[in-house]
Amino acid sequence: MTTQPMTVRALGRATLARQLLLRRSPMKTEEALTHLLGLQAQEVRPPYLALAARLDGFTPADLSDALESRRAARLVTMRSTIHLHTAQDCMTLRPLVQPARERELRMFRKGLLGVDLDRLKALTRTYVEEEPRTPKQIRELLLAEWPDADPQSLSIAARCALPLVQATPRGLWRRSGGVRLTTAEHWLDRPVAEDATDAGEASAPAPDATVLRYLGAFGPASVKDFQQWSGLTRTKAAFDRLRPQLVTFRDEHGVELFDLPDAPRPDEDTPAPPRLLAEFDNLLLSHADRTRVVHAADRGRNWQVNTAYLTFLVDGMLAGLWTLKESDAGSVLTLEPFGRLGRAQREELVAEAEHTAAVLEAPGPVRVDFGTVRT
Repeated sequence: MTTQPMTVRALGRATLARQLLLRRSPMKTEEALTHLLGLQAQEVRPPYLALAARLDGFTPADLSDALESRRAARLVTMRSTIHLHTAQDCMTLRPLVQPARERELRMFRKGLLGVDLDRLKALTRTYVEEEPRTPKQIRELLLAEWPDADPQSLSIAARCALPLVQATPRGLWRRSGGVRLTTAEHWLDRPVAEDATDAGEASAPAPDATVLRYLGAFGPASVKDFQQWSGLTRTKAAFDRLRPQLVTFRDEHGVELFDLPDAPRPDEDTPAPPRLLAEFDNLLLSHADRTRVVHAADRGRNWQVNTAYLTFLVDGMLAGLWTLKESDAGSVLTLEPFGRLGRAQREELVAEAEHTAAVLEAPGPVRVDFGTVRT
């Protein structure tokens, strides 16, 4: 069967539809978390911003309540970064990406000479399950056992060896606190689906089911796209196993793309409304080739080193940055486009900004300004 070609614009529209960014979805918060395979959550606010852009009727209390009731949690998963997942996905996605955590740990082996990793894991588990502990407290415990080890390497070893979640109030809406860690099993009161942390990479679960879910949230996509999102390597075999139940396309460079047969693939001229996104939104990070949502000239403009910026989309593409400054006297939301916008685009963007500020409960009155065009 001939593989169909797919333009970059059509790819963008398909991905926006999967990401609930062509029109807001009536999904409930946990349903959306499941569909999206979690949300990037290096800081407290990004998951709230992500859902404000995607869900109809979303309120920050919806997500905050899920965290406080332990139906969702924050932990290291994809790309060695903090993500917010449903409780169920905490227990299934972390074992899946454990091989990547094992590779990360090997990068710090020089700082762990003489450290018994099995003992480190057991000590850390006992300590954090007594009560949630800060990263500093965990590091001090481990340094008392191995005073000659590198402190950073010990911290990395603890978070790589165990699925450590951030206990609330960390992550709660306008009530967040400092990071305190405990194990996912203890906090969520459920077993990890398959514990890859005891036997290493050999026991990691097959990625097949997650590949299908990834395509549902980010497809059509290549093998390299999935690996960019997950941080895993050597996943081509999973795509080959799944090939009979998938459809395939070719992008404009001839790269093979996989997709679910019945997934939405809107016409490339489908209108894409403006959306305000969080820092490091997964839409912008989950493909090896990001040109479906980021013009080549704009790649890298949404972050510098480890600093990320709030971004917005116009016509389905990364189009600028935004900031929100709140005070008791009111709030100012400033939009800084990368280029000139037409009058209709500016009006739609202002309306979206006002909606976002309202969802985020920004103190009123709210003023939307346009800052300097970032050419």
